Amino acid sequence: MCGIVAVIHADTSSDSAVADLHDALYLLQHRGQDACGIATCGSGGRIYQCKGNGLASQVFNDGERVADLPGFMGVGHLRYPTMGTASRSEAQPLFVNSPYGICISHNGNLLNSTSLKKFLDQEAHRHINTDSDSEILLNIFANELNESGKARVNAEDCFKSLERTYKKCEGSWACTVMIAGLGIIGFRDPYGIRPVVIGSRTVEGGTDYMIASESVALQFFGCRPEAIRDLLPGEAVIIVKGSEPVFRQVQPAASYTPDIFEYLYFARPDSIIDGISVENARFKMGEKLAATIKKELGPERLAQVDVVMPIPETSNTSARAVAKHLKKELASGFVKNRYIFRTFLMSSQRLRRSGVRRKLNAMSVEFKDKTVLLVDDSIVRGNTSLEICLMAREAGAKSIIFASASPPVRHSHIYGVDLASPDELIAYSKTPAEIAIAIGADMVIYQTLSDLEAACAELSPRGIDCYFESGVFSGCYVTGVPDGYFEHLERVRGRNKKPKVLEAARRTIGATSKDEDLSQAAAEVELGSAHSLIASYSQDISLHNFND
Repeated sequence: MCGIVAVIHADTSSDSAVADLHDALYLLQHRGQDACGIATCGSGGRIYQCKGNGLASQVFNDGERVADLPGFMGVGHLRYPTMGTASRSEAQPLFVNSPYGICISHNGNLLNSTSLKKFLDQEAHRHINTDSDSEILLNIFANELNESGKARVNAEDCFKSLERTYKKCEGSWACTVMIAGLGIIGFRDPYGIRPVVIGSRTVEGGTDYMIASESVALQFFGCRPEAIRDLLPGEAVIIVKGSEPVFRQVQPAASYTPDIFEYLYFARPDSIIDGISVENARFKMGEKLAATIKKELGPERLAQVDVVMPIPETSNTSARAVAKHLKKELASGFVKNRYIFRTFLMSSQRLRRSGVRRKLNAMSVEFKDKTVLLVDDSIVRGNTSLEICLMAREAGAKSIIFASASPPVRHSHIYGVDLASPDELIAYSKTPAEIAIAIGADMVIYQTLSDLEAACAELSPRGIDCYFESGVFSGCYVTGVPDGYFEHLERVRGRNKKPKVLEAARRTIGATSKDEDLSQAAAEVELGSAHSLIASYSQDISLHNFND
């Protein structure tokens, strides 16, 4: 669940594409808090970049660095940890200078990265320097583009290269690409799992274009609603400088199955993804969850519920619908500190628990002597839910009913979100009654998968019979899963666990914390000197870096 963006201005003498990219990264910050970056292309095809670990405000020093990234076009990225490590070398956009100077921002996950890496090594003779499947995808495309044998490529060459790239790759991807001196490209996997939209704004002298993960970035860019459209599964768009977009179905759609987690949790409520309002979808989820709650509790126990409370913020809309449908008071019992990382991203139990306490504060006046119905978007490992229930008890709650707007999460997410290993998922081996005991609630109620899918399908312009990727709940993945993939996934997780723990500790507790505090928080990860905790940024040779 990374964030991607690309911009190209009509005026090729413009040096302000970075301003639009920078704004978009702030609007899409929820899609990735691990790392971010921007690469731009200026006169003569020269590429400039700034990227590193941390939030956009940290990497770009509250906007001070953007002045050093000139150019009329560029790409940006926000990283959410997936198959790679927390290494700064994997911050995107990624760059290869041959052929033609290509930068990529990738959201998704390749399922056949092992065989692709072998192909690149033994046949294409291209070196892969990280564990990132994004680097593999970039080099596969670069290798195919190199087959043109031309000194300069055009849009048709790019489309043909993408066709061959699609035939080699398996998994999910939504990408933005910039080719030095040529233009920008956007493309989406043949299942439409990860979102990508394109829009335009009219300016003096022509039309500017933006490609991004969510429509909210395009709206801020100045695109009218009628000038925004989703890329279809298997579709690509190329915008050559000074030209209008050219669309091409580079591979027939295998299905149209966007990841349902986008509507449940990932996306901003003010975004529209594949024609479905995220806000409206979450309200529908709440309506259907309320019906399940009513059925599970029965009239007598339902009458005992004093108040409905959301766990901020993604469950706010669903909780509002639950309260309305059940005719119960809606209260904001938790106050959120907005400047804390998402907790299921954190790499140790202690970090997640301390993260919850830093992120939320329970108000006793809303809990004291009440039976509270807590509504959250999901229950993943259960650590966050446990801490929330403890906080509610400490604030005086008499009884706690915990309702999840999603079904039980029992399986790995394999399309770009490293949720957890299956045996770390609380619902993997426990019943709802056992989960209630584990998290300290009196009862746990889950949304059904059919209701979750219906909540989105009923709003879809594709009709009520449309489908979604929901493998984390069902264990059935739309792409299928190559033999040995889950074993490979666990090996990679094990190899990268300690670096991720250390990085999460550094950012949660603070880079200036004592080494012994970080050591404890990072669960026995060995640390070097305190100086090693100072933030640093990745560098690509052959580029003009302005983050030294």
